[in-house]
Amino acid sequence: MTLKIPLGPVMGDVVGLELTADDITRLQHPLMGAVILFARNYESPEQLKQLTASIHALREPALLIAVDHEGGRVQRFREGFTAIPPMRILGQKYQENMPEGLALARALGHIMAAELSAHGIDFSFAPVLDLDWGESGVIGDRAFHRDADIVTNVAGALIAGLHDAGGASCGKHFPGHGFVKADSHHEISRDERIMAAIAADDLAPFKALARQLDSVMPAHVIYEQVDSQPAGFSRKWLKEILRAELGFEGVIFSDDLSMEGASFAGGVVERAQAAFGAGCDMVLFCNDQARCDELLSGLLAAGVSPTDALSQHLTRMRARSHLGSLVTDKKYQAAQAIVAAAGI
Repeated sequence: MTLKIPLGPVMGDVVGLELTADDITRLQHPLMGAVILFARNYESPEQLKQLTASIHALREPALLIAVDHEGGRVQRFREGFTAIPPMRILGQKYQENMPEGLALARALGHIMAAELSAHGIDFSFAPVLDLDWGESGVIGDRAFHRDADIVTNVAGALIAGLHDAGGASCGKHFPGHGFVKADSHHEISRDERIMAAIAADDLAPFKALARQLDSVMPAHVIYEQVDSQPAGFSRKWLKEILRAELGFEGVIFSDDLSMEGASFAGGVVERAQAAFGAGCDMVLFCNDQARCDELLSGLLAAGVSPTDALSQHLTRMRARSHLGSLVTDKKYQAAQAIVAAAGI
């Protein structure tokens, strides 16, 4: 039976290649609104289509389905999908030949969104807008470049490609994770620079692209000279700077609340409440189903409830067309030809 309830403010995950009874119960919880898939959820293109169809059939409106499919070492699906290069390659191509670099970025954005949509996935958490300061191992070649203008221009082209194929974008990790050496997956990360330094460099792509981005994911980083809270738990960063100063009107996703960088805010329920209070629309909790259940029940007990307004806000992230066969799609084939000519 398909449940008719608004999309809730929590994104979780599923265990394996097909839904278990526990998965179904969790995904039908009224506070669930989206699912993120990982490599463990992928065996083949047909299996993925069956999995996404079964997720979509559970609810009305259907749960959003997302994935980290940004390219390079962060591409969850391989067999049957185009190999997306690390974003650093696109920055280099842009420096070598600006028009060709922009065309390549737009083509790869189109391919990314078209292939995901054809398999029932609404969007990827991409592009990375962090600058490559040469310090962060967790960012590294995921970044387009060190230069903020190059990041802005190439990312803007990739976003246009995503939109061409009916996909949505997510700029991460606001206001910039590239300067920080510590990996927020495993430790609390801190950036000691003053606001002027951050604004002059790392914040620039977010500012320039605020009207193009469909969503933003803040970093689990404490920018000590700006606020004592990590950006994803900071009203100053999310409400005052991202919303009010930059004019961003899209969806704000928290980064994964199971990460060590989120432990600053307390237990799982306290982390979510802090993220909501700071301005996040949806919180992610991944790779621990028992604690996700704890989060859902705790938030429900605290009076959190789905709303039509939030559901409509989140629905903006839905792929605007789940394509059929890509073999006959002329725009997709043209994008593939651009990538082939680039020799990457």
